[in-house]
Amino acid sequence: VELLGKAYPQDDYSNVTEKILSKVGKNLHNRKHHPLWLIKEQVKDHFYKQYTGRRGTPLFSVYDSLSPVVTVQQNFDSLLIPQNHASRRKEDNYYLNRDHMLRAHTSAHQWDLIHSGLDAFLAVGDVYRRDTIDNTHYPVFHQMEGVRLFSSHELFSNVKDGEGLQLFEQGHRTAHKQECHTMEAVRLVEFNLKQVLTKLITHIFGDGLQVRWVDCYFPFTHPSFEMEINFQGEWMEVLGCGVMEQQLVNSAGAQDKIGWAFGLGLERLAMILYDIPDIRLFWSEDERFLKQFIVPHVWQKIKFQPLSRYPPLVNDISFWLPSETYSKNDFYDLTRTIGGDLVEKVVLVDEFTHPKTKKVSHCYRIIYRHPERTLTQDEVHRIHQAIEESAVRELGVEGRF
Repeated sequence: VELLGKAYPQDDYSNVTEKILSKVGKNLHNRKHHPLWLIKEQVKDHFYKQYTGRRGTPLFSVYDSLSPVVTVQQNFDSLLIPQNHASRRKEDNYYLNRDHMLRAHTSAHQWDLIHSGLDAFLAVGDVYRRDTIDNTHYPVFHQMEGVRLFSSHELFSNVKDGEGLQLFEQGHRTAHKQECHTMEAVRLVEFNLKQVLTKLITHIFGDGLQVRWVDCYFPFTHPSFEMEINFQGEWMEVLGCGVMEQQLVNSAGAQDKIGWAFGLGLERLAMILYDIPDIRLFWSEDERFLKQFIVPHVWQKIKFQPLSRYPPLVNDISFWLPSETYSKNDFYDLTRTIGGDLVEKVVLVDEFTHPKTKKVSHCYRIIYRHPERTLTQDEVHRIHQAIEESAVRELGVEGRF
């Protein structure tokens, strides 16, 4: 595979499609006046103004041009993700080969940036995951990672009688802390993290926002939390975060520090903030979409005017699964490759096991709808037929068309 000027030999792990490769290097988050660029700039502006070092310079450095091609070591091993962890599966990731992949999260850069001596940074970029097809999922999306490390002095200097406090101890891991952290240190790091993120999200969405924290699990932070906001009467998850696993911090050479990390999805924030109904619109070249985001400054309020909803065309496809390995994501990928952004949604509507042969049949409903124009029966028929033929040829299914 040729990508960004380098060649990657293919092997039994290679599964990245031409369709996905065509998205690499588009860098929507760096395109001026694109809605994802606006969100990135708002977050940057907030961090630059809110957090400054001793000399008045911004505390956080921002990296938004790191290559999306990473090693499996960077994407998984450096983050302490176990070898047999489900998130490593070929079904869920785009591998160039056994050793290289398109990053599945911006966390893939945490270790390198800490190792280079940074204490506070934001990393922004396109990330790639094989997933379901609907109006909130797309195989390429954009994330922002934030990391902040504290020395003992930085964490405790503002605490009354803080001189005697320590970052580390030899204790036990509980639901609230790691074995090597003191309770005082974790409480302060967690408080700082939640305060930083609440300020950020309130700045973006305005005062009066309801926020709640939900305990969760990530392999590279403990304790870990998700932030949910109440938007138009619904609780929505907007980011994940936590106290960094000390083993990761130590291995990157910052063993005298403790830190927090967060990751947020730019599309999720933009869809909520601007009321954008379909994630495919971010890839649109339609002037009617793009010109709505040309504003004099990044904090300008924008009321997105939706493009009219064009009628959908619905077709079903049924086939017997091959006896060997079959993954739904293989079919979704194939559908995306052929149908591209004409496919709005794919749903598995029926699963049936033949009583005698024990063969399994799947029926998928494919909803075709173009975000910018009306589709004709003819063009959908051609695409649907191509999907049927391709499924037989490439996935080894037996058609029931």
